[in-house]
Amino acid sequence: MILTLTANPSIDRTVVLDSELVRGGVYRARASVSDPGGKGVNVARVLTSSGVQAMAVLPAAPTDPLLSALTTKGVRYCAVPTSGQARTNITISEPGGTTTKINEPGASLTVATREELFDAVLDLGRDAAWVVLSGSLPPGIPTDWYASIVQALRDTPSKVAVDTSDAPLLALAASFPESAPDLVKPNSEELAQLTGANAEELERAAAAGDPTATVTACRILLDRGVGAVLATLGSAGAVLVSNEGAWFATPPRIQALSTVGAGDSSLAGYILADIERCSGADKLRRAVAYGTAATALPGTTLPTPEQAHPESVTVRALDSPHTSSPIPPTSSPTRSSTHS
Repeated sequence: MILTLTANPSIDRTVVLDSELVRGGVYRARASVSDPGGKGVNVARVLTSSGVQAMAVLPAAPTDPLLSALTTKGVRYCAVPTSGQARTNITISEPGGTTTKINEPGASLTVATREELFDAVLDLGRDAAWVVLSGSLPPGIPTDWYASIVQALRDTPSKVAVDTSDAPLLALAASFPESAPDLVKPNSEELAQLTGANAEELERAAAAGDPTATVTACRILLDRGVGAVLATLGSAGAVLVSNEGAWFATPPRIQALSTVGAGDSSLAGYILADIERCSGADKLRRAVAYGTAATALPGTTLPTPEQAHPESVTVRALDSPHTSSPIPPTSSPTRSSTHS
């Protein structure tokens, strides 16, 4: 089983426009859709659609529409009761793939709810192959909460992945190596927050085929105890760095419709490959394939295995003397069977 924690879940509402958004304008939406969201929920949705047992841990009132939406999607969940309703996040999608997001802060959690969430993650996480801690923290939760959970899970067999930003990310890093997880999944801006690199320069260099600066930044985190770093760089691709090596993947050209959920899909793709004991190159390949598939889908739609095409992703080993030679896939992933 894969366990995901979403402390600040949401209903993600996407509005699709036929023209570019101009401040102060009036528009008629071409389409709109609502889905259960939050980064951990998104990871659980992708894993579930791939046939892998996943459970989303989250705070939610028993009557919250978020829970019925998860049931409709077939996602198993453990809901810690709370009085507040899940926030609504709005995404405005323009032609060409430009998206504007408006995220609510979320309902404040009491100390009792926070402690119950913590206990639920530890209890269920002991039997999980991976525990994924994703997204922002709502009011009422201290910024070092993820760091505390990572430290508490150290005595369990489960691997831990963290995908967050801003204050919770910096608080996590402040406690390295004690709070260093098995995997962190920063984008370029988050990697810059952690290492002092320049996010624009990282993406620009990678787009030109030179991910050296990104690899250097990732290795700073490895030196501080992190097991592996999956750094997503938008349309430039992604880098994976671990103690086993470093790889750079470039995606195929696509028509981008929405970037919502792309990073979460990448993380899910990595985990799918990891539980199948794939090589580092193929973990990165699957991550980029799922992230690319999400970008090619409208709104908050998340990819299925049939929509992800790892064979179309080019991967190079950066620690190899033949760095210009792409690594062919070692397997052709199909729809995953159920894993416990």
